[in-house]
Amino acid sequence: MTEAAARYLTFDRDEWADLRAATPLTLREKDLIGLRGINDRIDLDEVAAVYLPLTRLLNLYVAATQNLHKVSAAFLGTLSPKVPYIIGVAGSVAVGKSTFARILQALLARWPDHPQVDLITTDGFLYPNRVLTERGIMNRKGFPESYDTRRLIEFLRQLKSGAEEATAPVYSHVVYDIVDGDEVVVRRPDIVIVEGLNVLQVGTRGADADTAEFVSDYFDFSIFLDADESHIEEWYVQRFLKLRDTVFQNPDSFFQHFAQLSIDEAIETARNIWREINGKNLRENIEPTKARASLIVRKGADHRVTNVSLRRL
Repeated sequence: MTEAAARYLTFDRDEWADLRAATPLTLREKDLIGLRGINDRIDLDEVAAVYLPLTRLLNLYVAATQNLHKVSAAFLGTLSPKVPYIIGVAGSVAVGKSTFARILQALLARWPDHPQVDLITTDGFLYPNRVLTERGIMNRKGFPESYDTRRLIEFLRQLKSGAEEATAPVYSHVVYDIVDGDEVVVRRPDIVIVEGLNVLQVGTRGADADTAEFVSDYFDFSIFLDADESHIEEWYVQRFLKLRDTVFQNPDSFFQHFAQLSIDEAIETARNIWREINGKNLRENIEPTKARASLIVRKGADHRVTNVSLRRL
């Protein structure tokens, strides 16, 4: 057993599903329609086997953390502000992070103890295209240096300080840029899910030159979606083909020029993008952060979860 493996308890799909216990399935097929991403094939069986045990675990963790805050406040003789439980969801492009985060949000919001669950994507903290262009890193969009990490950390710091509200920028995947003047306002939620490529990695220097501050410092729990790179590349290619027939057809789409590609041209383009950008980012920046996660969710070639690894306390 490797040192990394020793830090985790690993469950196959059936063993993990058994940990659902009596957790009720509160989603229906019609609910999943609005939660699935492009090219995702998740069904209620996957929700019951994978997500319900996870929401049960998270509900227990959230309750324990809330009790810890109460105990600390009682000891100090102070009134503790409401502080959200923050969950990070990391993984490669096309591995299914967005769908995973949306379903997790929907299920957690149905628990009676924490009805307000907000979802923030780190895409909103990308630098605007004009800044990326000025810095000559437009072709490295999604890499750590393309994010305004200081702003993201300040947002998380506000949440953890119990601020009445915190604001995040909005990103449009149609125009492939930050939307000027638009923002998401988060008002003292019970739980915040932060989903993004490098949430377990990106950091910035603190006021003390010897101190590094990381986004993950603000997470109470973190999840890494994992799969073989060859599988993720195929999912990316299939998603690209789907986008070619849908979103890329939008006259406002940044990628409208891809809409007229033949199938063979689209496949070649997608593989080039994977090879030069997304695959490189996965290997250099995303995959190395996996061992920092509280939970690693492993997917097979069919996108279904095969096993789950929970970090030992």
